[in-house]
Amino acid sequence: MRIGVDTRLMYYQPAGISRYTWHLLQALAELDIDDEFVIFQHSKHRTPLFQQPNFRRATLFAPVHHRLEQPLLALELLRFRLDLLHSTDFIPPLYSAVKSVITVHDLAFLHYPHFLTTVSAEYYGQIDKAVAHAAHIIVPSDFTRQDLIAQLGAPADKVTTIHEASNPMFRPLPLDVTRQEVCARYGLPERFILCVGTIEPRKNISGLLQAFAHLRDKYAPGDVVLALAGSKGWLYDETLDLVKKLDLTPWVKFLGRVPDEELHKLYVAARCHIHPAHYEGFGLPPLEAMACGTPTIVSNVSSLPEVVGDAALLVDPLDPEEMAVAMQRLLSDDELHAELREKGLQRARVFSWERAARRTLDVYRKVAEPRRAAPQPTAAATPEKGL
Repeated sequence: MRIGVDTRLMYYQPAGISRYTWHLLQALAELDIDDEFVIFQHSKHRTPLFQQPNFRRATLFAPVHHRLEQPLLALELLRFRLDLLHSTDFIPPLYSAVKSVITVHDLAFLHYPHFLTTVSAEYYGQIDKAVAHAAHIIVPSDFTRQDLIAQLGAPADKVTTIHEASNPMFRPLPLDVTRQEVCARYGLPERFILCVGTIEPRKNISGLLQAFAHLRDKYAPGDVVLALAGSKGWLYDETLDLVKKLDLTPWVKFLGRVPDEELHKLYVAARCHIHPAHYEGFGLPPLEAMACGTPTIVSNVSSLPEVVGDAALLVDPLDPEEMAVAMQRLLSDDELHAELREKGLQRARVFSWERAARRTLDVYRKVAEPRRAAPQPTAAATPEKGL
């Protein structure tokens, strides 16, 4: 097969979808040496992402998330003779005859349209056409699969759940040394609660701040700080105003977006992690925390219970008291902390990018070679563990 993968977004946005694209391609490169992969990069992203012989870089000049993107994509793709194109950023080339596989990471933009900027609303407004045009759709969770079928009427046999995984680098580290280094670097006390994600309304940071204020007022946890690691998103200033309104300024640290190497240490050093989002198509931060041996608290909505299983505390994201109680339990109950640490490590091992790559190759073959039996990848297959 000659498989195209659109990675242009990676030039602009290194997190989220770009991480998914990178880890998937890395796993595919290790697994498949027979098929040809054409990696479409932004014109300014000149360094090839991969040096493997069956991976080659190509340039697409069509601007990302722009009104001219669709007509230009259709013209540019004519010269590549692809068997299929994987668009990991939701929307495929709608006017191209090339068979398309798309990844729909979530439908938050349908459930919470008031959280979107105008540019994002225009881009994601093409989702109906994208679902109709795509030969097959990959989603990261069974929750998102059912959501897609219910919201957009996608045929069930056209949608495949392929769970994501954490970066393999996320694993336990020596606790005392790591905590000492992290606390010195970021000015944090020995005990801190970590939240990872873009500071935006969908992540429910305002609800978390209210819960943290309740924790401090009712349970007096002492010198405990809430550390927020993530880039500034939409309505960031309102979050800063709420911190001041709740008198939390000394107890809330905005760390900004940190590189994976530092994020790894933050996960390990944190007493616990919390992810109170209103909606997630998968939710990588809780999985990353569990892989590092750090207990996590997650919302009891959307895909998050599917990701963590019984290895985390589940809370109502609309109930600050419930979130505060969960944080207090992990701050004060060493036995519960140790139990969730072990459960989390076991749960994280269920997910892997190698498994995701194998299942993605199955989708590619289904789309590109519908009349032929799918050949096996070069590497020896391993049975997939159930979730």
